[in-house]
Amino acid sequence: MRRTEQPSQANGGKPFVSSPERFLHTAARRGSAPAYYVRDDAGWVPTSWNTYRDEVRQAACALVALGVNPGDSVAVLGYNKPEWVVMDLAAMMVGASVAGVYFTSSAQDAAYIINHAQCEIVLAEKEEHFQRIAMGRANVLRHVIMMKGASADDPLQMTWEAFLAQGEGRFDAQVERRLQAIQPSDIGCLIYTSGTTGPPKAVQLSHGALTETAGLIQKLWDVSEQDCAISYLPLAHIAERMITVHFPLTVGNAVYFARDIQQLGQHLLEVRPHVFFGVPRVYEKIAAAAQVQIASAKGLKGRIARWAVRTGQEWHRKEQMGQRPGPKTAFAKAIASRLVHRKAKKAMGFDRVRYAACGAAPIPEETLHFLNGLDIPVRELWGMSETCGAGTTNLPGATKVGSVGRAHPGLELKISPEGEILVKGPYIFSGYAKNPDATEKALADGWLSTGDLGRMDEDGFVYITGRKKDIIITSGGKNIAPANLEMDLAALPLVEHAIVCGDRRPYLTAVVTLNPAALTQFATQWGLTENDPRLKDAISQELQSGIDAINARHARVENIRRFTILPHALSIESGDLTPTMKVKRATVLRRLEPVIDELYQQRAEERGLAS
Repeated sequence: MRRTEQPSQANGGKPFVSSPERFLHTAARRGSAPAYYVRDDAGWVPTSWNTYRDEVRQAACALVALGVNPGDSVAVLGYNKPEWVVMDLAAMMVGASVAGVYFTSSAQDAAYIINHAQCEIVLAEKEEHFQRIAMGRANVLRHVIMMKGASADDPLQMTWEAFLAQGEGRFDAQVERRLQAIQPSDIGCLIYTSGTTGPPKAVQLSHGALTETAGLIQKLWDVSEQDCAISYLPLAHIAERMITVHFPLTVGNAVYFARDIQQLGQHLLEVRPHVFFGVPRVYEKIAAAAQVQIASAKGLKGRIARWAVRTGQEWHRKEQMGQRPGPKTAFAKAIASRLVHRKAKKAMGFDRVRYAACGAAPIPEETLHFLNGLDIPVRELWGMSETCGAGTTNLPGATKVGSVGRAHPGLELKISPEGEILVKGPYIFSGYAKNPDATEKALADGWLSTGDLGRMDEDGFVYITGRKKDIIITSGGKNIAPANLEMDLAALPLVEHAIVCGDRRPYLTAVVTLNPAALTQFATQWGLTENDPRLKDAISQELQSGIDAINARHARVENIRRFTILPHALSIESGDLTPTMKVKRATVLRRLEPVIDELYQQRAEERGLAS
């Protein structure tokens, strides 16, 4: 959708400052200070805000030279690199927007987004990504720009250096006019949903919504320009886009670009960030590694470690309720920190973290309680692409484990009679591109129907109870939200992922995968090798014991009657997990239909034999 260039309007006499304009202000203020770091074989190499600004301005001129107009979209396919962010800011600066494509996307998915967004220009990380683009090459595509270090041997390709060379100074004035013409209602970003229930929908986020959301960080988080963060989750996701692009251009803090997500553990030790956002799987792995260390500690060392965990949990229980711990608790916490907490956090790279957040999927309460015990309070939050990532959050002094916190300032939140969370405010999206029916279904009188089910307590804390589309309706007509049951299962030490089944069935069953590290520890404790047939029986007994305990906490209709263990893990590559490591329930249930049928068949056969 193209628009004509026009002067920026003022809101209530106050001129609107868009994200790219705020970026220029921050760059002028920060000057020679490091804006971002890239890891090479020798270490972390910084780039100053001045250089960062020059890269963005030159890229913006190059986009104008290549014929990108206001309202156009540019696609980016690749892992987190400075070129990704430079292109995002440059596109916004000239009135266009970036449609991010997950670096794990198939050729088919990439082609869909490029065609749907009518992207004539695509930025790709490496030859592998270019080949995916080329497989679904569309008539609309004119140039594929390659990130630094990648060759450009195809006529369609252009090196990053050749792209920047297009950005001649004669385009500066036009870039400036377009920058000043940006309106709050103009689209600054396209986020394509994961498409687990059909083709991805293009979430249109306005410049006004983006700037409002970026401003939340200074209202809620203790972040300054002296701090740093690691960029490692996919930039095609709204959470990482806000953390890597919009928050730093607002605050002026530095960003370290991870080489890949597999090296996150090493990067944490090297960078020691002050702010960290993670999905549940990241924190579960951190907690699991620490639990193994504590479990293996013997004698006095083990007793001290376990005491320190209990002490940390008690201290943070009071802190999260807004209470001031008494002298006895404070003294014990100081001793626990000296003996255990400081060492543990330094070994993880968390010794400088002041704010650790978790979102994108539910995290087991047991994981949060354990991390509290290590003096790593992880604040769970909730948001979605359609709200620019804004929503709710737990904060220091105002945290309830198990909840996703209170609504962000300026956001109205209510629960519908059907239990669905509805939100309204300045962070809400402008609709789904080229999909008026879906937009009309999602928005009514300014209220967004989130699709998430939840409840709110008397203090305003919100609890997510499931997804509306995931509701299981048993053959007996009972409605069951599987999310809490799946989170309970995932909290069992041996379980990595869990999917609860039972739609149109007489009772619930579950499919689980095992955590490799926990499995190894379990086998060692039992004195068995992983190939010993007795290990399978021991694992089944351990899981059944855990499921029995879960069943005791839930109504009978929510009890899990049978389960099976999958021989292979779920993965992003297999299509079972989203790029942020959430389970694609519908996809997994379709793929495992024969396995699930067999669970119910076995139960029926057992009943037949019993009769």
